[in-house]
Amino acid sequence: MTEKQKLAERIVKYSLNVKPNEKVLVEYSDCETDFLNLLQLEIFKAKAYPFFKEINRTFRKNELEFGSEEFFENMVKHDKILYGNMDCVVLILGSNNIFEFSNVNAKNKALFESVYTKQIQIDIRLKKRWVLLRWPTASFAQLSKMGTKEFEEYFFNVCNLNYEKLHKASEKLKKLIEKTDKVKIVAPNTNLTFSIKGMPAIICSGQCNLPDGEVYTAPIKNSINGEIMFNIPSMQNGFKFKKIWLKFENGKVVDFNCNNNNLLKTILNLDDGSRYVGEFAFGINPHVKTFINDILFDEKMCGSLHMALGNAYDDCFNGNTSALHWDLILNQFSSFGGGEIWFDGVKIRENGLFILPELVALNPENLI
Repeated sequence: MTEKQKLAERIVKYSLNVKPNEKVLVEYSDCETDFLNLLQLEIFKAKAYPFFKEINRTFRKNELEFGSEEFFENMVKHDKILYGNMDCVVLILGSNNIFEFSNVNAKNKALFESVYTKQIQIDIRLKKRWVLLRWPTASFAQLSKMGTKEFEEYFFNVCNLNYEKLHKASEKLKKLIEKTDKVKIVAPNTNLTFSIKGMPAIICSGQCNLPDGEVYTAPIKNSINGEIMFNIPSMQNGFKFKKIWLKFENGKVVDFNCNNNNLLKTILNLDDGSRYVGEFAFGINPHVKTFINDILFDEKMCGSLHMALGNAYDDCFNGNTSALHWDLILNQFSSFGGGEIWFDGVKIRENGLFILPELVALNPENLI
């Protein structure tokens, strides 16, 4: 079985657990026909019904540039019917030009997010069984600073990880999170505290994202205080943000700095929830050891943590709603500057490695 076949099978059988007679929507852009064919055949093998929707990125760029609120609302009316009729959704986000949307009008992009993304992707898709993955295009390989073949090998290695083993190793971290109140994060330009008291912890082991490998919860909405510097670049609205520094008071971002403060301000002002945090998570995928300028991969980096500005997930809801869900990443390996995480006054991770005996199974050497 080829790596592509393994991935197609994993999506249908493991990630989505597709049942007979279910309807599966595959929404894709810039993805190989060969892989889509394999995915279609796997869905048919499950005695289910595959449906395909292509997102042409040139057309989407024009929509973002020239579309109006009325136009976006009409898109919603159309896709509400499509998404509403589906049992499962596969999103394959390929791109032959990573920077294609970099010059799109930021305010119109924000309008699209608040109208279409909120009503379709957040209000409908996230309430179904879904899985999201990129596709290893040549442009993606360039962004990661790898050759095309080298990147393809890396991509399938990361996506086809033994997620069953990772899930089992994550169970004790889940239990620890769910009995913790106070969290403290320390790193260069970072001293942040917040509460996660009473919040559930969710193990992500290949069900929704590929690649996967994280355990997430959400902070109590108004509990975050202090400052944090995210040392991993983050793409948003076609722009690569670097060294985003945020200051929080009672859960809200009150000050910030990065390499484009005007664009960051536009994102932070998207809506009432975009200055609050909807997620706090540990990255634990042992094959993701450095960033490749893609959040879906980078947030799973072993030795990292991430916090998402904006919307909280329904299964770990802290009361924050937003059209935004933007994961910002801090890697705490010594090579990135080091750092510590404390739970209720006990240090649980130092320089990216878990130090509590019950958690060391999550360190990279024990997951590969």
